[in-house]
Amino acid sequence: MVNLELYRVFYTVAKCGSLTKAAEELFISQPAVSQAIKQLENQLGTTLFNRTHKGMELSVQGGKLIYKTVEEALILLENAENTLIELKTTATGTIRIGATDSIFSNLIADKIVEYNEKYPAVKFDLITGTTLDTVAQLKDNKCDIVFINLPIDDKDVTLSGSISLLSDIFVANDKFSELKADVVPIKKLQEFPLLMMEKNTVARQAIDTYINSLGMNFIPDIEVANWDLMIKLAVKGMGIGCVPREYCQSYLDSGELFEIKISPTLPVRGVGMALPKNVPVPFALREFIKLFQ
Repeated sequence: MVNLELYRVFYTVAKCGSLTKAAEELFISQPAVSQAIKQLENQLGTTLFNRTHKGMELSVQGGKLIYKTVEEALILLENAENTLIELKTTATGTIRIGATDSIFSNLIADKIVEYNEKYPAVKFDLITGTTLDTVAQLKDNKCDIVFINLPIDDKDVTLSGSISLLSDIFVANDKFSELKADVVPIKKLQEFPLLMMEKNTVARQAIDTYINSLGMNFIPDIEVANWDLMIKLAVKGMGIGCVPREYCQSYLDSGELFEIKISPTLPVRGVGMALPKNVPVPFALREFIKLFQ
């Protein structure tokens, strides 16, 4: 295989018609240009140029036969290089994001709007599901990044920091006003109807693990698939909901719900980002990640 740089020298000499001008364009010495042409001719086994008093002319049986093909090949290579450079320095294409409905609405939506104002050419594909569902999609190359409830232990993805802390609390409406006044032992909540997330969610698993560590086992009356539904049921007095304070703060502020002070309190959790393992991060996605740092 002939060194590609020899073809670049050949193309430049043919275009300039002069060893001297080609050397100036290539920023190398004239002897180096001459040597490169001789080396290419030796490897191809043919004369590529006729040396005349006017300069370098392509030979009919050599240079003219390959000039057009070499030109097209070099243009294709330049376009390929420019495409890679553009990917590293320009925000284009589509970012596929996976997250739960609540993470999208509470933590990501505003960032997407902010990003769109800066990079309007980038499109978003928003994929909703539980944390475990979106992590599976990430590993199947159906997402570029997922925002997940922590903790999660999966060595097949790359965790990229925490973007928010979540404080799980128990909330209720005035139907359960007897629980407003004092700090309530957490075990007392077993006497009331409980609203909790489904068992296949990271949030529920984290809470169950903690409750079990206290020697208890909460059996909810209603299990739901998302926080919005849980909050609505709690507002209607269907039971005591276990929900991150960050997701129901407006209901606490309006008085539609109140926080039940419990002892001991639930541990703080987090929301983090996960990326595919050993996959380069394009410029557009790097710029989006920066919004959370």
